[in-house]
Amino acid sequence: MNPRTLTPSMSLLLAFEAAARHESYTRAAHELSLTQSAVSRQVQILEKMLGMRLFSREGRRVILTDVGRMYQRELSEALGQIRSATLQAMAFGSGIHSLRLATLPTFGSKWLLPRLKDFYTAHPGMTVHLHSRIEAIDFDTSEIDAAICVGGGDWPGLTAHRLHTEELVVIASAQLSDAERLAANKDIAGQLLLNVSSNAQAWSEWFSHHALPHRSMRIGPSFEMTSHLIQAVRANIGIGLVPRILVEDELHSRELVQLGEPISSRRSYYLVYPARNESLASLKAFRDWLVQTL
Repeated sequence: MNPRTLTPSMSLLLAFEAAARHESYTRAAHELSLTQSAVSRQVQILEKMLGMRLFSREGRRVILTDVGRMYQRELSEALGQIRSATLQAMAFGSGIHSLRLATLPTFGSKWLLPRLKDFYTAHPGMTVHLHSRIEAIDFDTSEIDAAICVGGGDWPGLTAHRLHTEELVVIASAQLSDAERLAANKDIAGQLLLNVSSNAQAWSEWFSHHALPHRSMRIGPSFEMTSHLIQAVRANIGIGLVPRILVEDELHSRELVQLGEPISSRRSYYLVYPARNESLASLKAFRDWLVQTL
């Protein structure tokens, strides 16, 4: 087989990868600053080289075929490796080592940022670019080098370093009177329970831990971000069950009060990244600092 057939040009591959990710020539064209017809033409050239259809049409939509989906999966990983290698070469040549880190928003603002200066002091010349993310990271299609996530430790295809076991604490507003606080502490189950949507089972864990009937739960509003839940608790809308690491300052300053004793969660914090980024000097330095700090 002609080697040229096995190594299509980068322009063809980029056009296909973008069109496959969006399943849209229009959105791919916008991303690549091309016309829709140019993207369509490049995909057609690639299909002719491979001798197979990568897309099928359904009305105005383009849908990946089975082989097209397989090709996209393998190609996305390969393009991610190329981008990573290029960035490493550019960083080496400039003498600047940077890390593009995705982190949970509240963890980033409440824990990481107040301590990041210590990392910069220990590693002058390195830069960490922070990106807030709640959803899972696709390292093949994003420009993220590593991510701090929370979960049960199942990160298929990624290198994962366990950082810290999540400890959950019940928090209430400092606006409560002494009598109200005492009553709430004796009857946590009777309070309005606020929760974070990404950890909707937290209160179920707490009730199971204390052998309380789940039917007695008074579930209140849910929040996408833990920081919003903390603000709602501070405003005395209800009580919350949150990672202690995120409210240590508020508990110490008495802006919030703790009810009952903390419980260990089933989740932990992890630093995760694709194996291809293992050699990044900035990632090595940050990983070692993070493991020691947490």
